[in-house]
Amino acid sequence: MECPGARRTAPARSSECACASVRNWASSRNGTCYTTRPFVRDCPARPVAAAVPSPTRRRSILVLKAVISIGLLGLLLSSVDLARLWATARTASPAWMCLALALYAVMCLLSAWRWRVLLRAQNVPLSFRALTASFLVATFFNNFLPSNIGGDVVRIGDTARAAGSKTLATTVVLLDRAIGLVGLVLVAALGASLSRDPAVTATVGGATGLWLILLAAVLIAMPVLLAPERVLRLLAPLQRLHREWVAERLNRLKLALQRLRDRPVALLLCFIGGVLVQLTLVAFYGAVARGLHIPITSAQLAVLIPLSFIVQMLPVSVNGFGVREATFALYFSHIGLPAESALALSFIGAVLIMLFSLSGAAVYVTRGQRAAA
Repeated sequence: MECPGARRTAPARSSECACASVRNWASSRNGTCYTTRPFVRDCPARPVAAAVPSPTRRRSILVLKAVISIGLLGLLLSSVDLARLWATARTASPAWMCLALALYAVMCLLSAWRWRVLLRAQNVPLSFRALTASFLVATFFNNFLPSNIGGDVVRIGDTARAAGSKTLATTVVLLDRAIGLVGLVLVAALGASLSRDPAVTATVGGATGLWLILLAAVLIAMPVLLAPERVLRLLAPLQRLHREWVAERLNRLKLALQRLRDRPVALLLCFIGGVLVQLTLVAFYGAVARGLHIPITSAQLAVLIPLSFIVQMLPVSVNGFGVREATFALYFSHIGLPAESALALSFIGAVLIMLFSLSGAAVYVTRGQRAAA
């Protein structure tokens, strides 16, 4: 595979290079991108070869994840009435499924807007349209690559050139993820507080436990945002790996955090956006549940959906398959609903998300054709 010149400031097709980087990670041999060097100006030589897992190790990890996902799915399917599961799936209302797809589209728009708020706080001028397109491509890669970070690689690749730094683009994506995680816990805490079903609160250890987790997250985040210099001091030992390269990136991280600290309105808007994203996802699954005639309340879903997303973040399965269904089934058993309904909700929701994410594939192909023209 031939790579672009190392002296280039940025590739002609940054998003495609990012996607090619994902393909390299997945051991694909097709692509037109670098292997380990960044493609923006913060790319001095660095000793990264030792940090990159070998192909054998990557394949072993992927096989292990696949075994866990297939094993959990097999165990769950063997313990339910398949005829009843199929009957539940067949009752799906097309109108409610279309509404669910529309809600997922709204979620993507909100996510792109939140991302733009963070980028504008870093003085990175990118249009809402461009970021929406990038987020759609990222959604496609998240759903069709055996990795939870494929979409993030795309987002970083699409913004690194405008940001002038891959480090800054990465920092923004990580901040976006972190703020979204706090919003996720808040929605779960609100759901547990509003639910009158003791089984719901018992499942997650009570609403008090969720509020304490949220408080802990805020207390951890405050020093990072209010005193970025402390973050640098904590991470200073990393400079032993490669002093100049690490020091430069730590300094850029500090500057990014300082800009965000100096723009509290942007931080607040991003947090509100994170909460709205999670509420929209709850509404998405609510529409799917309504279309499947599953009697689950919004408050119950407000606990289940954030909980399932947290579980899916664990790098133990292929795109959350198996662990998501197990979480749904366990939760449904606590609130007195059949496992068949849990699996139907999880499967149909996943199918709709994958169906919607194909729009990202269309965007990716269209961009490639425009770049080649």
